[in-house]
Amino acid sequence: MGFVEILKAILLGVVEGLTEWLPISSTGHMILVDEFAKLNMSDAFIDMFLYVIQLGAILAVVYIYWHKLMPFSFRDKKIVIKKNTMLLWAKIVVGCLPGFVVYLLFDNIVDKLFMNPLTVAAMLILYGILFIVIENYNKHRKPEIVKLPQISYKTALLIGAFQALSIIPGTSRSGATIIGGMILGTSRSVAAEFTFFMAVPVMFGISLLKLIKFGFAFTGFEVVILLVGMVTAFITSILAIKFLMTYIKKHDFKVFGWYRIALGVIVIAYFLISGNL
Repeated sequence: MGFVEILKAILLGVVEGLTEWLPISSTGHMILVDEFAKLNMSDAFIDMFLYVIQLGAILAVVYIYWHKLMPFSFRDKKIVIKKNTMLLWAKIVVGCLPGFVVYLLFDNIVDKLFMNPLTVAAMLILYGILFIVIENYNKHRKPEIVKLPQISYKTALLIGAFQALSIIPGTSRSGATIIGGMILGTSRSVAAEFTFFMAVPVMFGISLLKLIKFGFAFTGFEVVILLVGMVTAFITSILAIKFLMTYIKKHDFKVFGWYRIALGVIVIAYFLISGNL
């Protein structure tokens, strides 16, 4: 039984690592995975686990972009403040404000009203269509923002407003933020990187709140399961982020749009057939 649960934790970590950064909705995939590989643990632990393994995904961003995110450097045994990095962090904080406010005000309401397969499927399909429409619109449009420092505080705040939309299950945090960035005139790579950076404080904060809510009275096996999920999410996230940044240098996001639409249809079909919709 213990070995099977570890395999499930690995699977969930892989799904988290892939779907957190690719704009295809981690929630939509987790709903399907949960139907076939649900952890044989308490509901409270599972709820906490699905959020806290995101810490592994966060560490992957920090690991890959350490040179861009570290606000200090060491020269001649002295600490030097990197002004451009401090400005970037200031914009990241501004971008996180809308999502933070929306999460505090509406998280419980959203969980009760919208955490269901139909909502997830609808958001998968809707944002899939938006990706295709926006890419077609941007086909002959030159991005105005092609480097991170060109993002203004106003643009960061507006991108954050798009991120706040991801409180609706099935939207995808990265999907909503990337779409927002592209609408506001950023290049695909800038939109993706700023999405990764904004996710660090947001996901860390949510994970911390879930840990506090669950408490720290873990059994030894629960610790093992949690660490396995986090490590797997970390490794998978590194691969997913590097793949995405390489992919978008020569391709657009349409393939993710079509994938989201197909997954949304699969979610609806599955739950209709099973009678749980």
